[in-house]
Amino acid sequence: QEVLGEDKLVAILKERELKIYWGTATTGKPHVAYFVPMSKIADFLKAGCEVTILFADLHAYLDNMKAPWELLELRTRYYENVIKAMLESIGVPLEKLKFVRGTDYQLSKEYTLDVYRLSSVVTQHDAKKAGAEVVKQVEHPLLSGLLYPGLQALDEEYLKVDAQFGGVDQRKIFTFAEKYLPSLGYAKRIHLMNPMVPGLTGSKMSSSEEDSKIDLLDRKEDVKKKLKKAFCEPGNVENNGVLSFIKHVLFPLKSEFVVLREEKWGGNKTYTAYEALEKDFAEQVVHPGDLKNSVEVALNKLLDPIREKFNSPELKKLTNAAYPNPSKAKPAEKGTKNSEPENVVPSRLDIRVGKVISVEKHPDADSLYVEKIDVGEPEPRTVVSGLVQFVPKEQLQDRLVVLLCNLKPQKMRGVESQGMVLCASSVGEPRQVEPLDPPAGCCAGERVYVEGYEGGEPDDELKPKKKVFEKLQADFHVSEDCVAQWKERNFLTKLGRVSCKSLKGGSIS
Repeated sequence: QEVLGEDKLVAILKERELKIYWGTATTGKPHVAYFVPMSKIADFLKAGCEVTILFADLHAYLDNMKAPWELLELRTRYYENVIKAMLESIGVPLEKLKFVRGTDYQLSKEYTLDVYRLSSVVTQHDAKKAGAEVVKQVEHPLLSGLLYPGLQALDEEYLKVDAQFGGVDQRKIFTFAEKYLPSLGYAKRIHLMNPMVPGLTGSKMSSSEEDSKIDLLDRKEDVKKKLKKAFCEPGNVENNGVLSFIKHVLFPLKSEFVVLREEKWGGNKTYTAYEALEKDFAEQVVHPGDLKNSVEVALNKLLDPIREKFNSPELKKLTNAAYPNPSKAKPAEKGTKNSEPENVVPSRLDIRVGKVISVEKHPDADSLYVEKIDVGEPEPRTVVSGLVQFVPKEQLQDRLVVLLCNLKPQKMRGVESQGMVLCASSVGEPRQVEPLDPPAGCCAGERVYVEGYEGGEPDDELKPKKKVFEKLQADFHVSEDCVAQWKERNFLTKLGRVSCKSLKGGSIS
């Protein structure tokens, strides 16, 4: 998408092949958007470049401890195996690649001294600005996040490369490196950037937003389920994660894309230019259902060899060890009197942003509303809420709400409710209730999570007998600045904090 230092690139190529590196912090599991840089790495190798892949394990720890220290080694091994499997899946010869771990050289005396030298010339403002789009932004940032951009800049020198390749979201770190490396007497490097692929929900594809991305090891039924829920409005080519995936992943790998459809709808059609496909979709010649089915078939062809490789007992064990499931307690050993208590953590809750499409009074209960709420699924959910005496109907219509989606559906006066609208409640009398507000600009279906619990998988359905929600809800409250919290940790979406209008210090139910 963008190149910084093109003149230098041309000059080097007149004398020799380019030395380039691509780095990835070993945090959440790599997802299908990683095929974008992988296909470009394949291009670099075909062009004769010397390519190094850096598994940035120390960066993963510094980025708000997205990878705990005790899991660093395991996650790095997982990344190494999965990235190699991806490259093999698209036909990239591994013998031409060099694989390096950050801790192989980042703990050396020389590198550490350069980190101190760099920190003596970099301003706090510049370090924070450089990491703004890469380092996880939280209300009380750790000092480690300010070190992150400096380490990435020094990597260019210690890996002895001419250029660094990364996503366009890395641009501020790249310009930071260009500004500060010369101050240590090191050369300014070339920077090449690929576009960021929107996730299936229309926003950036993210490891921490489960519904936005397809994991490389997702089962075929999971791929189908996620694609079915993906945002793909008829004729809408803006923020369309399915079309973007075709443009940035499938077309570069195959130079064509086949839309599969029944004969009565015109039969299969092969596109050799993405623009022609986008035009047909915009004009509704191509139906979203056919597009999703075709992506599902093409994607599973890419993922099958990766799944097969990770089906071995050794790699299954590695995956489970590197990414232990926080929502599942260890089973009690036979013969022990007491089982280990179940791990009740907020990531087990499937909380999403919803948009209220319609509001009606319940036909058999004066205190209840029956709402239709869009949570990014093919059909809106029916939700029954006891808000009649607290929120006028017109204030609910078309507003964004926060919805708990994985409660067991329950009939309320004859109408099945498929979720719970989360609200702030006043502590004293008279009782006041306000629906929680997601940050402005959120889309229906975006995940809401508790700070520090972004990575866990929600339960498919919360079992009523386990009372997981009730146990967590006991620590839900509204802060003095009206922010929704669990144990002093904020409720967040990728756009910021979830809040309420005015009920400071209230409870949440």
